[in-house]
Amino acid sequence: MKRSNLIKGVLLAVILLAVFLVPLFMGSGESAEEGGGFYGTAWALLPPVVAIALALITKEVYSSLFVGILMGGLLYSGYNFEGTVLHVFQGGIVSVLSSASNIGILVFLVILGAMVALMNKAGGSAAFGRWAAKHIKSRVGAQLATVALGVLIFIDDYFNCLTVGSVMRPVTDKHKVSRVKLAYLIDATAAPVCIIAPISSWAAAVASYVEEGNGLSVFIQAIPFNFYAILTIVMMVGMALMKLEFGSMAKFEHNAETKGDLWGGKNPYAGAEEEEDGKGIVLDLVLPVAVLILSCVIGMIYSGGFFEGASFIEAFSNSDASLGLMLGSAFALAFTLLYYCLRKNMTFRETMGCIPEGFRAMVPAILILTFAWSLNTMTGSLGAKEFVAGIVKSSAGGFQSLLPAVVFLIGCFLAFATGTSWGTFGILIPITLSVFPLTNPLGVVCVSACMAGAVCGDHCSPISDTTIMASAGAQCDHVDHVSTQLPYTVVAAAVSFVAYIVAGFVPNALIALPIAIVLMVAAIFGIKLVGAKKAV
Repeated sequence: MKRSNLIKGVLLAVILLAVFLVPLFMGSGESAEEGGGFYGTAWALLPPVVAIALALITKEVYSSLFVGILMGGLLYSGYNFEGTVLHVFQGGIVSVLSSASNIGILVFLVILGAMVALMNKAGGSAAFGRWAAKHIKSRVGAQLATVALGVLIFIDDYFNCLTVGSVMRPVTDKHKVSRVKLAYLIDATAAPVCIIAPISSWAAAVASYVEEGNGLSVFIQAIPFNFYAILTIVMMVGMALMKLEFGSMAKFEHNAETKGDLWGGKNPYAGAEEEEDGKGIVLDLVLPVAVLILSCVIGMIYSGGFFEGASFIEAFSNSDASLGLMLGSAFALAFTLLYYCLRKNMTFRETMGCIPEGFRAMVPAILILTFAWSLNTMTGSLGAKEFVAGIVKSSAGGFQSLLPAVVFLIGCFLAFATGTSWGTFGILIPITLSVFPLTNPLGVVCVSACMAGAVCGDHCSPISDTTIMASAGAQCDHVDHVSTQLPYTVVAAAVSFVAYIVAGFVPNALIALPIAIVLMVAAIFGIKLVGAKKAV
């Protein structure tokens, strides 16, 4: 066994060496800083490809991300030692941690971690688990309840991931739903729900990329064409009702149901086990979560100028999600601390002890997020946007009706490689609008294809912040989450691709959307039938 591992390690080292050296011999040795060297070429996508491949092969995400960042630094500097070190740390890690928006998200994460620790310590999570045990009687009910809660929390994907995870973990654990399945349900109701909710941080982001001030109108028109988001929800509900699992997820679910092994043998959050307190009541969880939701909504509209005269819709369209969520969560934390002190189910010292405890629980997510943001910075500095723009514009010529499907695929690949939906919106939406004006019916379809592709790629990318936080919300191994949900996202993506071909020729949502839903249901039944035949 040790010899086999040694051989695998040597082979991996040789492959990595080859990957690092090939660009050196093929490049010009110039820096990408001024548009030379590897700038704006296919090499711009090599760093995330290396990071993703390594993460899936080694099952270790931290070193994989750092190797991808290092690859980006080498390409950017033209393999200059000093330039590489400076770009990796100063241009990458330090720059993303100097961003007010990124720091706001990290503060939001820490506060949410502290609130989760407080709710656990106060017994709110345990009380909700006891209440749910009386009302949710089956594994199917636990999964559908998770989906329903995820759909209800549509304001922001970050907020969705951690809130749904903290609330539903006790319920799904009781009914022996594996943590990776919980992570999939959380992930699939985060970005896919936010991207079809007009009042969300995602709607605001998309609207900002559409000129002439009609961004929100375009977003609403694009909702029925957002096939991937809608079909993902249909798929989750369908599989839960049919008790269907496939791929590696089936093994995790079997072990959870028959052996009680919720983590598949790996629990990276073992040091932060939840403490249950029998003194808690359901209100100890529901009230802080309700205040958190209300505070975050107020924080977002505040950041969008609502209290300065802007309408509610305008304020949401112009909101700064990072600032709004940070301010909202800070007020919610203050309320929660005061509430628990007045309830006297914890001492003041115990409540204060939950803050560093919550911080520690979020350290894995914070570290991965920092590396993922740095990797995205590397990709941007190498001109990935310009490279993809050239591909889309060159493909817009002879087959316009197929362009929605092509844009969907490009969006999937770009978001998967960079780990960012919003960055993909920023790249693809202006390009597609320059090809198809909004007066053309295909314009709205293509904008929707951009959004759907970005969400699809983001959904299954191991370096996506949403995917990372879904793992953190479910408290499961990140690589296990990625590998188990990948077959599910591929099925939804394949059906969506066919649906965009239909929409390209018939850009009518009343026709294309029902066809897409029928195809999705047929695919679920087909997978169920194939699984039944194999079992015979």
